[in-house]
Amino acid sequence: MNKRVDLGITEEAAEGLINEQSMAAARALVGAKLRPEQYLRDASADSIIIFANGVGDLNPLYRDQEYARWTRFGGLIAHPCFPWTHHWPGRSYWGLPGVHGFGVTIDCEYYRNVRPGDRINVWNRVLGIEEKPSKFSGKMAMQYLDSTYTNQRDEVVCKALGLTARHERKASREKGKYKDVRTYVYSKEESDAIEEKVMNEPSRIRGVDTRYWDDVKVGAQIDEIVRGPLSMSDTMAFVIASGRGAAHGALLKHAAKHPKHYIRNKEGGGGIEYTGIGHHREDFAKKVGVPGMYDYLPQRACWFVTAITNWMGDDGVIKRIRMEARMFNLQGDTTFINGKVVKKYVKDGCALIDIEMTGINQRGDLSSPGFATVMLPARDITTRIPIDGTVVDLDLPPIR
Repeated sequence: MNKRVDLGITEEAAEGLINEQSMAAARALVGAKLRPEQYLRDASADSIIIFANGVGDLNPLYRDQEYARWTRFGGLIAHPCFPWTHHWPGRSYWGLPGVHGFGVTIDCEYYRNVRPGDRINVWNRVLGIEEKPSKFSGKMAMQYLDSTYTNQRDEVVCKALGLTARHERKASREKGKYKDVRTYVYSKEESDAIEEKVMNEPSRIRGVDTRYWDDVKVGAQIDEIVRGPLSMSDTMAFVIASGRGAAHGALLKHAAKHPKHYIRNKEGGGGIEYTGIGHHREDFAKKVGVPGMYDYLPQRACWFVTAITNWMGDDGVIKRIRMEARMFNLQGDTTFINGKVVKKYVKDGCALIDIEMTGINQRGDLSSPGFATVMLPARDITTRIPIDGTVVDLDLPPIR
């Protein structure tokens, strides 16, 4: 008879602490390269289209092969955030066992598109950790992780800085910052207005209609997109699009290696669940101080990128996106994503636009500030470049 193995997985989530000992152990990892997760790596037409579905992106450049054939790319390309399927930026398994993690910031620079046939690799480097005060849990540990994504030719596709806030579960639960938050109840007029904006989004995708740098004015608004009300279908679709998930033996073997990241669901017969199940299950979300299921940081960042790529058109290039999650985006919440052009300039021969972005929920709260830099085609970037309202001539050789 085989002896039963105690995997160390309990019904209640581990209650780790942020203290001198745990912080010293985490700091010892600064500078280390971490082994990446092994999730979706290969880009195919199917995986690219599924990812677009999973983040709710309707741009035909990422989902319609016949449309994409007639663009400057000559074929389908992936949504700019597709590389994250292999590893979500900032995602932290390092240090502080039993201390819950919430992704709070992604700052990503882009270098290349991903096309069908590409294979994504990633290496992660621990940058640092620091203790900070927190209204949510009293104190938190902020972790900084640098992720470099490459393709099968070892060319850099994008680089991302990710920030993860680690909070003691017991302290977050007992502090009860969000205990009075309830699922929002929409009026019929509000629901109709949201659905109308969502359904009309395809008509506002710039596509083949080239947006020229010369025509963009500082202060101009980008086209708004709306995401919500957030449902379990939305969060599950993002997980599926990212290729995440393991079941039965595959799940159990991983849980055995990281027992403090998993629980036995006592209401579900003792089945194994990852402690991030609060994204999909309200009762566990409440155990970590969140009033209900909530979205994923990279999921929300993908929405911000969609707002930019819709606006810039097929001939634009997104160079940078930064998005901060300052509030939880809970089940039933809607995010209205907008942006304003704050700067236009030329650098290294590239015509660039800086955009300040906002994600505001249905209550009028700024849940997600952001920032983007876009490179647009210019009719002539050698002369007549407006700087602070003036027109100047640059002493540059003509473009041949």
